[in-house]
Amino acid sequence: MRILIYSYNYHPEPIGIAPLMTELAEGLVARGHEVRVITGMPNYPERQIYPEYQGKFYCTEERNGVIVQRSCIWVRPKPGLIDRMLLDGSFVTTSIFQALKGWRPDVILLTVPPLPVCLPASFLGWLYSCPVVLNLQDILPDAAVHVGLLKSHVAIRMFKQLERYAYHTAHTISVIADGFTENLGNKNVPIHKIRCIPNWVDTKFIRPLPKEANAFRRVHHLENKFVVMYSGNIALTQGLQTVIHAATQLQHIPNIIFVVVGEAKALDTLWQLCAEYKLDNVLLLPFQPREQLPEMLAAADISLVMQKRNVVAFNMPSKIQVLLASGRPIVASVPSTGTAARAIRQSRGGVVVEPEDPQLLAEAILDLYNNPVKVEMMAHQGRQYAVSQYSFEQALSRYEDLFYEVTAMGMPARALPELNSEN
Repeated sequence: MRILIYSYNYHPEPIGIAPLMTELAEGLVARGHEVRVITGMPNYPERQIYPEYQGKFYCTEERNGVIVQRSCIWVRPKPGLIDRMLLDGSFVTTSIFQALKGWRPDVILLTVPPLPVCLPASFLGWLYSCPVVLNLQDILPDAAVHVGLLKSHVAIRMFKQLERYAYHTAHTISVIADGFTENLGNKNVPIHKIRCIPNWVDTKFIRPLPKEANAFRRVHHLENKFVVMYSGNIALTQGLQTVIHAATQLQHIPNIIFVVVGEAKALDTLWQLCAEYKLDNVLLLPFQPREQLPEMLAAADISLVMQKRNVVAFNMPSKIQVLLASGRPIVASVPSTGTAARAIRQSRGGVVVEPEDPQLLAEAILDLYNNPVKVEMMAHQGRQYAVSQYSFEQALSRYEDLFYEVTAMGMPARALPELNSEN
């Protein structure tokens, strides 16, 4: 097949959807398909165009057999609502020209967010008479409204209308967790349009490694320490201040050290908090190169997943699969009724505590510190679950089967739906 992937994020961006879409695209090429990726100039998580791409309006690359077509975008380091709308709008506007340059696809895979990209994708689906598979990584505007990012009633109505349009024009909708299916069902999306394909992890790349002779531990002087690690995005939904406050409660145990790895600018607020409490048991580090990720994760005794209590129930951080595959137990400070908590409990690879409660977080960490057998058992169970439920090859086969299914159905000639459709 010829597959067009519309993804705002892609390699070399190190976290989030970028590694997943890169692995998917390259995996499909390895199975004999042709893949084009329409994406923006790399900028995440710093929200700044990478130096080697600055000043470029368009560029086309080939990486591991995948044709990568990039276009310029509006980016600001600390985007407000207007900046985010300009970002989405700029990608919608500039990317369509790249999408029209190249071969005609048999199927289009569109990742959301950003939601407005459904507009050029639906146009291309109409133009090429090919099915559009909408891949939902988050449900907008629900998630943005829930955490207070979207407050304008006019903007909320506009995005809800755009959401209905996206679901209506998509041939099939792939979701990453059952909670998404429930949400769409409540919005009268036909169940036959929905497929649940969880995000994956390359279990050959991310794997249990010994802590002894670990280079990351050695470089950062973590030998003989009980390392509690958070690595990933630091944003409104994570609430990393809870980690710092938990560290203050465990400062009397010198063997326990907290390591937070994230974007350098986002660490500034945490550094100020550490300085205020005069903490010497917290190590703040910038993102490490992706090739060092397995070694870094293996340096941990416990891995953290953090969410605020106002995060919507269906939110499913893709880091959960990665941490389970690394063979380290998880302490998840997440809403107990949410998708993330459900996944961790099902894996038996970690424990769940109520979010934004430093005392409960500290108690859970201390319990594992005092129970090495429990740590070992959870680590083993989590790894086994990741291999059986979240392997890359399994997810790749499911997407490939889905693409064969939707292309075999054919696309009848039809008019492009109106944006104000209530269907």
